[in-house]
Amino acid sequence: MRPRSLTKTVLPLLVIVGVFALVASAARSRVATVLPESPSRLAGDADSVVTKLDRLMADKWNEAGIEPARAADELTLLRRLSLVLHGTVPSLEELRLFEADTQPQRIERWTEKLLADRRFADYFARRLARVFVGADEGQFILFRRDRFWAWLGQALHDSRPYDELVRSMISHKGLWTGVPEVNFITATADDGDINMNKLAGRTVRAFLGQRIDCAQCHNHPFADWKQGQFEGLAACYGQIKISPVGVEDDANKTYSVEDLKLLEELAKLPEKERDELSDEDRKKKTHRVVAPGVPFHPEWLPSEGTERTKLAAWVTHPDNSRFDRAIVNRVWGLMFGKPWLEPVDDLPNPKETGRDSADLLDLLGSDFRAHGCDMKRLIATIAASRVFRLSSEHAAFETGENLDAIEQQWVAFPVTRLRPEQLIGAMLQASTIKTIDQNSHWVQRALRFFNEINFVKEFGDLGDDELGEHSGTIPQALLRMNGEFAKDRSEGTPFSSIGRIGVMAPNDDACLDLCFMVCLTRRPTVEERLQLLPQLEGKHGNARGSAVEDIFWTLYNSPEFCWGH
Repeated sequence: MRPRSLTKTVLPLLVIVGVFALVASAARSRVATVLPESPSRLAGDADSVVTKLDRLMADKWNEAGIEPARAADELTLLRRLSLVLHGTVPSLEELRLFEADTQPQRIERWTEKLLADRRFADYFARRLARVFVGADEGQFILFRRDRFWAWLGQALHDSRPYDELVRSMISHKGLWTGVPEVNFITATADDGDINMNKLAGRTVRAFLGQRIDCAQCHNHPFADWKQGQFEGLAACYGQIKISPVGVEDDANKTYSVEDLKLLEELAKLPEKERDELSDEDRKKKTHRVVAPGVPFHPEWLPSEGTERTKLAAWVTHPDNSRFDRAIVNRVWGLMFGKPWLEPVDDLPNPKETGRDSADLLDLLGSDFRAHGCDMKRLIATIAASRVFRLSSEHAAFETGENLDAIEQQWVAFPVTRLRPEQLIGAMLQASTIKTIDQNSHWVQRALRFFNEINFVKEFGDLGDDELGEHSGTIPQALLRMNGEFAKDRSEGTPFSSIGRIGVMAPNDDACLDLCFMVCLTRRPTVEERLQLLPQLEGKHGNARGSAVEDIFWTLYNSPEFCWGH
């Protein structure tokens, strides 16, 4: 039994307030939430990329001799989409509208609706920002994470091409408060100076999905990367300077690195001569100047512009399939909870001649590039695929056979832990009937913002490596069960979903249905009804309210609530 207080009283007046609020909410929901009238981004393709993707996956399953899982039901898909695109579960208000929509291709229309909602842009921007500017706070005097989030969110909402955004991050200049994209540069600041090495490594990891930073100190032991190639990339940022007007480029600046051989020569000088050297002279004797360069296809570099402008053009060059493959793999990971290829920032080198239509990343990457690097189209494509719409349940899970093959062949939707902000977002949304979005009262939005910050801080952030394996901990489980936030979210009040369901549900079955719909986006099974209906039978007033609270607390702490599936 959950820890709770039994001192609440539901007065008749508050019941009346709840009745009117519920009626008004239902009326507004019919007119306030409008499905997009524009056609799907995938409409009109004769041999669509979704068809090609489905065919590729079917060939993969046939070759492995494994039957894929059945298709997930549409309520499961709605929950899945809501979690990955909005970071929360659907509200009861949204569920009622979804079930009232009986036209064909309902999931396609709702995918477009979710993508058009501002919550998508804001949430997805924060997910992507982790790889662009990291999860550390950085130096406040030179870094404004909130400005970067707002800029990236607005860009996603406006459907600006992804390659355009990347060029802005790499090449723009100005003040980090007025030109938010330059926070990609200033996020690497150390003691007021830009860390060129960190910036070069992050550029290749974030935008090309490869790790070259191992070559910072020596040639990479396994890959083709050489130390000189890394130094050339860092030199592309070597003309950056921080001035009163923000990030600028100084064409007269050179980039130099400490050279071991020069250090050895300096050590051979008499001690007196070494001691008499100024810091500037010592640096000249121990450092060598490095010219800007790129590790492959230098012909993609333009002849005009600053070194950063040239680098931005090279990274996003139409023939640079690494760029397309990297974002496809990352978005796939954000939508499935795990990337197509792991680790997400150390992909194998692609084919240097053309793109392989039998390679999933090339297939989706080519379509992504052909349609103007449209992030929303990429997401809609993955969401429309058969593999995204598979159930997480598979017959092999019952027998325990071929479990590794099941995971490797993507024959069932992967079950992954919810991220901390998804978990808190789901609990916040489940505790109210109305949708918490940009149209909500500012108090409700502020409560969600600060509650999320506090919960994530206490629960533990995942840092930059958010797509890696993360196991749960006992303190995290205790926080969900006994923390103040969980306690507050499972208390029935006249304005919470718990209090309103307990009072307004016409019968016990309807009450239990509403509890499950709000928390798990489904109705209870026969077995669950047999177990939980006795908790409601014959109870009224405070006793009924306490029973509903107990059911909510149980559902909050169920594995199904805490995992994406």
